[in-house]
Amino acid sequence: MSSTTKDTPPPLPEPLRVAVADSHTHLDMQDGTVEDALAKAASVGVTTVVQVGCDVNGSRWAAETAAAYEAVHATVALHPNEAPRIVLGDPDGWSRQGAREPGGDAALDAALAEIDALAALPHVRGVGETGLDHFRTGPDGMAAQQRSFRAHIEIAKRHGKALVIHDREAHDDVLRILREEGAPERVVFHCYSGDAEMAKICAEAGYYMSFAGNVTFKNAQPLRDALAVAPPELVLVETDAPFLTPAPYRGRPNAPYLIPVTLRAMAEVKGMTEEALATAVAANTARAFGY
Repeated sequence: MSSTTKDTPPPLPEPLRVAVADSHTHLDMQDGTVEDALAKAASVGVTTVVQVGCDVNGSRWAAETAAAYEAVHATVALHPNEAPRIVLGDPDGWSRQGAREPGGDAALDAALAEIDALAALPHVRGVGETGLDHFRTGPDGMAAQQRSFRAHIEIAKRHGKALVIHDREAHDDVLRILREEGAPERVVFHCYSGDAEMAKICAEAGYYMSFAGNVTFKNAQPLRDALAVAPPELVLVETDAPFLTPAPYRGRPNAPYLIPVTLRAMAEVKGMTEEALATAVAANTARAFGY
């Protein structure tokens, strides 16, 4: 019987020859220390990570971690499913940090003010992940979610920071609100989930598309079709760790050191060499997040 279990971290991949960044990770949700995660990542050519906030406390942690480690950049936000939780309590089972009492619009305004203050910090490079999630938040939470998204767009524009978008089964509404509000100069669709037609729309608008480990899944041909048409100058790579571990390690813990697995699969889809795609991705990530 194999000793490998779903809790066993995957092995270190062969190092990349051109260093890249993990454009979206959650170090605070991963096992081990930040130092260990960064060291493992650097050993395989992942020399920069973008630590993403999902609520006020997580955003504070992201900002503090970015201030402490040169290899870490931060983004800050209320996750699309966090905004309804603040306003309504715990709608539709969103309970990543446990249920809470409803706070109403005033509580959402207070949380957004804290995100606004954090977004002004120089080591905070983006506002996100924000956006819309029609999968997890039901109709009762849509108004709070959209109000939060619009507020984050305004914060990103005012501070000149990248906008990092979570878009789950909400493509049309996300694109509509970006048009209505006027998108910031730099927009990143994290864990890109649209099809090839949406990729063309994003490309025309100059939006970055960040692909995660799910692009390697057998049932993800629409994602690969989208990646195939996405311009190389607008493509990023991410882990979204500890989630979305790439094949053949799906279901096991994800971490920034597994970026090479996803990037090599992406290079095959793009018909590019590993070095060419890594060079493009590294430049794109630095340009998107302004570092």
